Amino acid sequence: MSLTTKVLLALIGGMGLGIGIATSGSPTALGLVPWIEPLGTLFVNAIRMTIIPLVVSSLIVGITGAPDTRTIGRLGGRALLFMLVSLAVASAIGVSASGPLFALFPIDPAATEALRAGAGAGAATAAEGARKLPSMGQWLVDLVPANPVKAAADGAMLPLIIFSVGFGIALTRIEAARRRAVVAVFEGIQDASITLVRWVLDLAPIGVFGLAVPLAAKLGVSAAGALASYIAVVVVLSIVLILLMYPVAALLGRLPIATFARAALPPQAMAFSGRSSLAAMPAMITATRETLRLPSQIDGFLIPLLTSTFRIGAGVGQTVPIVFIAHLYGITLSPMQLATVAMTSVIASFSVPGIPGGTIVGMVPVLMAAGLPIEGAGILLGVDTIPDMFRTTANVTGDMTAAVVLGRGERSER
Repeated sequence: MSLTTKVLLALIGGMGLGIGIATSGSPTALGLVPWIEPLGTLFVNAIRMTIIPLVVSSLIVGITGAPDTRTIGRLGGRALLFMLVSLAVASAIGVSASGPLFALFPIDPAATEALRAGAGAGAATAAEGARKLPSMGQWLVDLVPANPVKAAADGAMLPLIIFSVGFGIALTRIEAARRRAVVAVFEGIQDASITLVRWVLDLAPIGVFGLAVPLAAKLGVSAAGALASYIAVVVVLSIVLILLMYPVAALLGRLPIATFARAALPPQAMAFSGRSSLAAMPAMITATRETLRLPSQIDGFLIPLLTSTFRIGAGVGQTVPIVFIAHLYGITLSPMQLATVAMTSVIASFSVPGIPGGTIVGMVPVLMAAGLPIEGAGILLGVDTIPDMFRTTANVTGDMTAAVVLGRGERSER
């Protein structure tokens, strides 16, 4: 049985057991959850343990192994164009489809008042999170880390990537003999990190099961009223976005859909259960390198870059909540406001915190741009688990699609 099949069965089995525990209400069954949950936590920690050495070494080896530094600049430019176009399409889907879908779910005025009344604490949390988001100027300044070691310790991936890219390019400018000595060290770190990742991924079925059981036990099958319609619309549009990525990969990447689906499934399972694109990055690197056999600059440079910056799920995740909040408060958004929401969400997606629920926190600036009450974010913060699972899966699928499409372009340059 393949690892992909094992991971999928573990995810299904874990979700099924968790829902069964939630619906049973048995104290004995609920007592199993604290024993199972550490399995998932240990697995995610093991993955995160490999990320920093893998990202830094892969970037440096990928850059120094490129035919010339123009390859990295060309690939980065193509990646930026792909990200902007994809985010614009995703945001357009979110603002255009969510309104008609929400119109199918009339909201009981009593439910509306109850939701508004309970929004205070959540709104304060979301607003506090939004205040911690850097301004555009500070975000640009923070891209260059004053201390790369501190950036690594803080998990600030984008500044760390910029340092690694700069360090790799600098290595290409020094004497060949000295460069080879330094690169050999990073090649050893990369090989050891990949070996460690393989060991961790061999335990993926256990880890995914440990993540799925407590998640499903917490959620159960509870969802009702207005919030259920919000969850349903985000889930449906996220699935639409995910499914759209398959023909894009097939047509623009010239890859059979079945091959792409097989390569994308392990990272998707990790994203769905762990709600973290970073946690899925080692699986994406393994898939692009070993399953899809894409050029080395894809797994060495592009995947770390995409994982840190490209969140196509935010196109839906930041627009649908805005339309829902307007629907909840009985506000009709004009075409100009909808366009503002779409454009702002594209820009804001690059500063979304890489944490579970980060999209809701990053949504506050979009709410403000649309002139809507930020209390609406507090309403959604507490029910973001299920939407976040699907958004993160969309993010990882978008990363894999970009890798396939841009990988084809790199082949054509050879």
